[in-house]
Amino acid sequence: MTVQADEGSAFRPLDGYVVLDLLEGPVKALSRVYADLGARVIRVEPLGGERPAGDRKKAIVRAVADVGKELVMLAHEPGERSAQWGDMLRQADLVLVPYPRPAALYFPQETVPERCVLMTVGMFGTGNAYADWQATDPVLHALSSELSRSGVAGREPLLPPGRLASACAMAQAAYVGMAAIYAAQVTECGDRIDFSMLDGAVQALDPGFGLAGSATLGRSAKLLPPGRPAPGMLYPIFPCADGQVRVCLLAPRQWQNMFRWLGSPAQFASAEFNSLEVRQRSGALTQDMAAFFRDRLKADLEREGAEHGVPISGVLSLAECLATDHVVARGVIADVELPDGHTVRMPRGVIRIDRHAHRAPPAGPMAFSRPVGATPARPLAGLKVIDLGVIVVGGEQSRLLADLGADVVKVESASFPDGTRHSYLPTGLSVGFAAGHRNKRSLGLDLRHPEGKALFLRLAGEADVILSNFKPGTMESLGFDYRTIAAINPGVVMVDSSAFGADGPWAGRMGYGPLVRAASGLTRRWCYPDDTEAYSDSVTIYPDHAAARYGAIATLALLARRLRTGHGGTASISQMEVMLDHFTPEIVGLADGVDDWDEASDAPWGVFPARGDDEWCVVTVRGNRDWQALSQVVCREDWATLPQYADRHGRLRNRAAIERDLTDWITRHDADTAMRRLQAARVPAARMLRIADLPDFGYFRERGLFRAEKHPHIAEEVVSERFHAPSSNIADLPATPAPLMGEHSAEVMRDWLALPPLEIERLFASNVLQGVDPEIARMLSVGEGRGEAAVASKT
Repeated sequence: MTVQADEGSAFRPLDGYVVLDLLEGPVKALSRVYADLGARVIRVEPLGGERPAGDRKKAIVRAVADVGKELVMLAHEPGERSAQWGDMLRQADLVLVPYPRPAALYFPQETVPERCVLMTVGMFGTGNAYADWQATDPVLHALSSELSRSGVAGREPLLPPGRLASACAMAQAAYVGMAAIYAAQVTECGDRIDFSMLDGAVQALDPGFGLAGSATLGRSAKLLPPGRPAPGMLYPIFPCADGQVRVCLLAPRQWQNMFRWLGSPAQFASAEFNSLEVRQRSGALTQDMAAFFRDRLKADLEREGAEHGVPISGVLSLAECLATDHVVARGVIADVELPDGHTVRMPRGVIRIDRHAHRAPPAGPMAFSRPVGATPARPLAGLKVIDLGVIVVGGEQSRLLADLGADVVKVESASFPDGTRHSYLPTGLSVGFAAGHRNKRSLGLDLRHPEGKALFLRLAGEADVILSNFKPGTMESLGFDYRTIAAINPGVVMVDSSAFGADGPWAGRMGYGPLVRAASGLTRRWCYPDDTEAYSDSVTIYPDHAAARYGAIATLALLARRLRTGHGGTASISQMEVMLDHFTPEIVGLADGVDDWDEASDAPWGVFPARGDDEWCVVTVRGNRDWQALSQVVCREDWATLPQYADRHGRLRNRAAIERDLTDWITRHDADTAMRRLQAARVPAARMLRIADLPDFGYFRERGLFRAEKHPHIAEEVVSERFHAPSSNIADLPATPAPLMGEHSAEVMRDWLALPPLEIERLFASNVLQGVDPEIARMLSVGEGRGEAAVASKT
């Protein structure tokens, strides 16, 4: 493939790449990000086209999934059709095919060139006992364990709004595809990938065995209590004069700022209130804060909170979010032409390219040498990555690159530790940190010291990639802006992520996921239909993991462009815009009068109690075929003959009666039996799994997704994923233990900058370089600080 562009022209990262998208239904939206980045995405329609959407909501979902793509209808005549496939496959870099594969595609898989990436996308992958099971978003939520953490104590689990499980799974799929495209460029070897949407949801929505927010202190999410959390347990929401606000007080300094804003009330002056647990248990504090907020306006509280250093946000609806000055100023929503010629208002995409660059890089021949050491099994070997990221987004996006062989150096400082270093262990390690920071090295460096800054700039001169997710403006204040670094390293790729974006009225806001969810309209929707104030998103970590995938996609796309131009570039990710992009159909529907997106499109559709204590089974009917099969399984053949149940409209009108009868049947069975009987009839159903259930569930055992790793400084096993997606090129991902803070400082100085030993010693002596804390080193040397071993996993 050859890419040509005139010097000075807008040269998008994937200009010249070709993606063949053969997918059907909502999942075909996963390739839209490639079109946004400049690829030619050819959407191949099967002979006869897709089946009718059935209702307006489904029609919107399908239409927006094809934005930016070129639609091609297969020819009826076999010879002409064969020529079509030959022409498209000769151009293709990535081919996306569904499982099961529709016969009407007539896809000649055997003719896919070896240099091309072929990714099969199925709900449960291929070649396993579950491959032909049926899935909907609720099924993915149940089997990924997300459902078990959604809702409030004392009530049934609550299905999250929208299609979050599918959206996050598609972000994982898009990342896997982008990594394979880049790998094929640097190794001249294509790949064959078996992608499962369930695997993707487990990894990219809110993984139970990965990085979590700093409030967890790095403990495994499998240690959460088995039920749902109490309302307001974390990130409480308070009424105010014109709505509600959410506050996010995690660090002691944030509580101290809130304390002063409250007027320094004596009853809360004790140092014990620096503890998050103490504040959560204090009914008196909750009452005082509620009284403080009650009669004041959201805008005033947000402004004053920012002045006092208190993380706070109004709880907005989706429509209110879209009307804010910030969303308008950033141009988040744009007029976009659909493939049928209609124009809609929708998010313009997640990744902003070259925002920091003075001009687009010139195009040219292969101007940047391929990294030395890259192989199909380790396609990013030879790349040097500086990781300035913190908490979940920062940790995740660099870990994805490290898993594929990049030399990722986590730059950190004892004065400003990463929130994921706050741990139940005194070493700054934890099972969460170990899973999220494997395969990296740690460099302790004082970036506030002039020599520390000078060293960083020298490192930047050697780097291929620099990742950060500081508050916007921090890199510039340190003197590490793109123009400064590109002047010494024109090939550098810099990717930043923030809560609300790098510019706009909200750019300076403190960015925690719970506040982003509140401001974007998600929190308002994540509640029970009969209790609109029982907000249920408090323990989820979204969209952090999905945002990290988009950051990795942007990084790899810019590296692919660098191979052809010799120039680097920048990308910027806004977590809020990730959320809004995931709700694109709803945003389009707002202008079309479609506002019932959280309602079922058929019945039954929901979560039903099964036999046992707090055991639940999801059942979803997608149409008449599912309804007929369900009627047979539950021995209600009369359902199939009742005229009031003959179509989805009638079933929705009689939903309460149907679901009451279904509950009677499910409660006579355990959730696993109900799931398997329904799935045998191809009805989408799933037992609600908890995090601790995942490794031993038959599907995950057969796929081999999880593995138990040993960390030399942690007594517990570290459970993490074995692969991003099964691949013919990449077997198990590497599992180098996550580092102690400063563990590799001297090593990195030698490897990257060739500093002599005496110079390294001097830098340690002046505390410019920082190594492992001596007390931590002492503890570990005598076997202390490792915690207690949990019950061994069977992975």
